[in-house]
Amino acid sequence: MVQIDTDYLGDLRCEAEHGPSGVSLTTDAPVDNHGEGRSFSPTDLVATALGTCIATILGIQADEHDLDLEGIEISVEKEMASNPRRITSLRTEVTMPSALDEQTRDRLERAAHHCPVDESLHPDVEVRITFHWPDETPAS
Repeated sequence: MVQIDTDYLGDLRCEAEHGPSGVSLTTDAPVDNHGEGRSFSPTDLVATALGTCIATILGIQADEHDLDLEGIEISVEKEMASNPRRITSLRTEVTMPSALDEQTRDRLERAAHHCPVDESLHPDVEVRITFHWPDETPAS
């Protein structure tokens, strides 16, 4: 069990503290929802959680199979609906640092699609994860 304690600071800002480490972060409502966008919004943290979860799962796979995957780059684009206000899609681009054989690629891509955050999201949230490998030629 992990406890996160949150304090409302006013002006649509919150500070959350991660119990086990004591590390804290601040959130702010986004500009399009009454805030000033001075920090991550709560839904930005969902997108962040997906990207970092995928990276972590790939790192675990790298450790288990003696792969060097340092330098993976992940970009998550979050799209919101307004009524009701919710995340509608998380489009994720994973740029891999090195070429790998087809079997290893498949294993890594399958693992990414089953990271705990992806598995925890509501089925109405479209999660699209696209991998880019260094030996692929871009589509014209």
